[in-house]
Amino acid sequence: MIDSMTISALIENLKGCLLKGAPDTEVTGLHYDSRTVEPGGAFFALRGQALDGHRFIDQALERGAKTIFLEKERELPPGVATVVVDDCRQVMAQVAAAFFGDPTADIPVVGVTGTNGKTTVTYLVEAILRAAGHRPAVFGTINYRFADQILSSLHTTPEAIDMLRGVAGFRRQGADALVMEVSSHALEQHRVSGVHFKVGVFTNLTPEHLDYHGNMDDYFASKTRLFTELLQKEGAVVNVEDPYGARLAGLLLSPLTCGSSADCAIYPLDVKTTLEGTSGTVDTPCGTVSFSSPLLGAFNLQNLLCAIGAGVALGLSAEVIGRGLSEAPQVPGRLERVDNGRGVMALVDYAHTGDALDKVLVTLAALAPRRMITVFGCGGDRDRSKRPVMGEIASRRSDLAVVTSDNPRTEDPDAIIAEVCAGVARVHRRPLTRAEAASGAKGYIVIPDRREAIAFAADVSRGGDLLLVAGKGHEDYQILGRERIHFDDREELSRALARVETTP
Repeated sequence: MIDSMTISALIENLKGCLLKGAPDTEVTGLHYDSRTVEPGGAFFALRGQALDGHRFIDQALERGAKTIFLEKERELPPGVATVVVDDCRQVMAQVAAAFFGDPTADIPVVGVTGTNGKTTVTYLVEAILRAAGHRPAVFGTINYRFADQILSSLHTTPEAIDMLRGVAGFRRQGADALVMEVSSHALEQHRVSGVHFKVGVFTNLTPEHLDYHGNMDDYFASKTRLFTELLQKEGAVVNVEDPYGARLAGLLLSPLTCGSSADCAIYPLDVKTTLEGTSGTVDTPCGTVSFSSPLLGAFNLQNLLCAIGAGVALGLSAEVIGRGLSEAPQVPGRLERVDNGRGVMALVDYAHTGDALDKVLVTLAALAPRRMITVFGCGGDRDRSKRPVMGEIASRRSDLAVVTSDNPRTEDPDAIIAEVCAGVARVHRRPLTRAEAASGAKGYIVIPDRREAIAFAADVSRGGDLLLVAGKGHEDYQILGRERIHFDDREELSRALARVETTP
């Protein structure tokens, strides 16, 4: 990364940019938030769903911006360079790549997209790269990390300026590979248009973010951009067990397909899943991969196959891929176990869509617990269509479903719960009383306070039961209104189970 560049050097390889002003204007920093602008910086007037960055140009100028990227031309003071563009977001990503020294140009970059499984696959690919001798950086839902440095994650895929600045920083510290979750929002908003992807992985597509995308076809179209616009000619890894994956594979020239069928490039030969995890052998174009993983269930086998596919696409050996999978750590908040002395299998998982919750509960039911208890809720200010779906799934798959709050944000928690219970009502006519739930009756109960709901579930659980707290996973906060408070399902569940153990 350099301290400054002239505006002409930043845009020399970009098409459709109309520069008005001195071409030798020095740019000392890049900004998309006018409140962060520093003297000599360039400000990008991004159009968002709620706000239009063109409204904040004057504020950026007051803070010392010397270059303005905009889509709607306007008069600016003397000495300020103007760059008129068709798509400010796309240009911002390309300019950021140039300003930060194109930090992804000469390293292997693996992008993982899909509704579910992205985080798990990135952890697995990270372990595979380490087994191959690389020092990978990772950008994803849980955090942005390299070696011992861990940064908080505000978005699954950060804005282009933040992400490329971060990658450049990790490169200076020794990172020689990059693994990143690529969200549909990021693809739609060109946040990764400045990234050179060597491998792209598609996990699956199920209803999510439809408040943003509108429908599944538009959601799918956003995901395909990684493979049709940003990926090199080869390097696509696609889970064709998913119908949208099969559809995507049909659009690509030579994808590495993953699935249960021997028609796939990567498929299981002999795989077993137990309470301890998943192990076995997988056939691949580079030979047979043998592995042992703590991950549970069929849906995680699909994640394992996708990670193996990424290793194959990177040109790694079967031995290295298998060793990486076997050395991969527990993924935070993904069927993460909470130890206790009661004989209860207590788990915390991030499942927050109908499909994800269904797959988790089907997987856990195969373990034949004495009783299945599920604590879950739905987030506010997000896709409302999934609420009754999750309510019905949790009720059908659980002996006891405890409906509670997730991150209500600015919505009324009781109103969210009412929409969830519209789906629950397809299975159960009325909620249980606390006494009925404690006695072992099958059904559901509503406890809006999440801490109280987890404590109640822990209190009524017995040895041999399986207790799942779903929806928030690794998150260590709860958003109430516009306030973010500390709240970690793992801590709450551990505390509740310990308290029950010591109660006379």
